Amino acid sequence: MTNNHNESVMQSPVSRRCFVKAVGVTSGVASITGCIGGGDEDRPKNATAEQTVIRWYGGAGASESEEVKTKVREVLWSAGLPQDIFVEPTASSGNTGSTYDLFRTWLTAGLESPDVFSMDSGWTIPFIERGQLQNLEELMDTKTISTVKNEFFGASVASTSGDDGTLYGIPWFPDFPTMQYRKDLVEEVGYDTDGWQTNPMSWKRFAEITADVMKQTGTKYGYTFQAANYAGLSCCNYNEWMTTWGGAYFGGVDNLFGPVGGRPVTVNKEGSVDALKMVRTFIHGEDDEYGMDISGNIAPTATLGWEEETSRKPFTNGHAVMHRNWPYAINISGVAEYLGEKLGVMPLPYGVKESNAPFSGIGGTASALGGWNSVINPNSTKKDAAVELLKALMTDEYMLWQFENLGFLPAKPALFNSDAARSVPVMGRYVDALRTAGKNAIPRPVTVAWPDQSPAIANTVNSALQKGSKKSPQQAMDELANTVEKIEDIS
Repeated sequence: MTNNHNESVMQSPVSRRCFVKAVGVTSGVASITGCIGGGDEDRPKNATAEQTVIRWYGGAGASESEEVKTKVREVLWSAGLPQDIFVEPTASSGNTGSTYDLFRTWLTAGLESPDVFSMDSGWTIPFIERGQLQNLEELMDTKTISTVKNEFFGASVASTSGDDGTLYGIPWFPDFPTMQYRKDLVEEVGYDTDGWQTNPMSWKRFAEITADVMKQTGTKYGYTFQAANYAGLSCCNYNEWMTTWGGAYFGGVDNLFGPVGGRPVTVNKEGSVDALKMVRTFIHGEDDEYGMDISGNIAPTATLGWEEETSRKPFTNGHAVMHRNWPYAINISGVAEYLGEKLGVMPLPYGVKESNAPFSGIGGTASALGGWNSVINPNSTKKDAAVELLKALMTDEYMLWQFENLGFLPAKPALFNSDAARSVPVMGRYVDALRTAGKNAIPRPVTVAWPDQSPAIANTVNSALQKGSKKSPQQAMDELANTVEKIEDIS
């Protein structure tokens, strides 16, 4: 799994050559159908004539060998998928923006195939709002729907639900960042890390520890993260800092997904401004004119140009004490060739406790929600079989297999407590921190206005964090609030 984080967490699934060929011709519908294997002439060789073929776009093992795809099918059958259903995962371009556009093209054209889409949790709601996804409550029994709503991570369920709570997809796997740290260095200096996986610390305490360990061990960087002017800043890093300080884009979590133009714009309130002051101090030091009373000089100025991979490499190579990133980075840094068991993982720190935050569901630790959902094409002629696939994906057996073999987190919090999850190499050591992060996940406010709001937010935040910024954090956020409100009004 990769993290290109064009507001996404994994590669999208059709080959780039096939995608370009499909959309680069006038008769795009026919060409696209050929790419994804829409007709009987493209029937998989391993499928028998009696089996119903379900095409799962971006599904598990889609970019892997036929051997891996075969194993996925075997696990799905073992997990309850009827043997007369043959699942064919189809790979994508690897560019999430292109995949989003491709989905819009297919669904607008009314194509019957693919039958099931793997859809980024950050774009599922816009498709729901356009009426382009199958309402699962029309196809699934009430017990199955209830299981999703009550046993899956709440933020993931919200990302695949309509504004009235109607379910349009199944969370396939979630993704949420944690604070990864050098456990060996922290303990060497004298800090006790017991309980760190489940008990978030304050940003003030975090900064004190980071500065102390950095100084005593001579580590080059204290804290590495992503603050470049890109989508990951608005959807994720700033969203987390702001939320943990009691700030919000549009008030409480109830306003995340709208109504556009009918919700308060609160990005210039205290918690949102405090988040900028904190990060400025981390980068520029305690004497920064726009800083706050917190330990500083723990983050490099270079972080203002860093995304996921540029920020991860110094940490993995032993040059940083603390590092914010997605689970994929745990799988890299936690192997024996790099940090191994020297790696520690904990939830992100908080600025104010939830009880002291001005908005509902805000404050305390928070991790940006990532991950992917499984949705059914409303034009599919094989909806009954597609439902059976989704039900198999929901099983504990399948989720635990996927966690161990593909690195995708389970969508049910309870599974993180299982012996099977704890026995997974590398990731199993950190399931308590991952579960805590998942329970405190904060979605990006995805609406029809977000594509225009996101770059405006990223640009303002990145500029406000620069040393030479001529605007105070408050001034920058006041101007941003006006911009966001204007976008709300015209969307």
